[in-house]
Amino acid sequence: MATISTNTSAPRLPALFDAFLKWLSRGTEAYIASRSRRAEIEALEAKSDAELARMGLTRDRIALYVFADRFYI
Repeated sequence: MATISTNTSAPRLPALFDAFLKWLSRGTEAYIASRSRRAEIEALEAKSDAELARMGLTRDRIALYVFADRFYI
C-alpha cells in the first residue's frame, strides 16, 4: 500500500507570486498617491478669480500651471 504525504506548511509558488503582486500593487498605489497633484489643483480651483489673476492664472490654465514641470507647454 502506498502512502502519500503532502507538506502544507510551505507556501506554494502561486501564493507567493500572488503575495508579491499584492505588495507591488500597494507600493505602486502609494507612490501614485504621493505624486498626485489633485490637492494642489483643488486648492487653486478654490481661489477666487481675483486671487488667480494676482498669480497670473486663469481657471482654464490651472492644470497647465500645476503640471508645467511635466509637460513643457
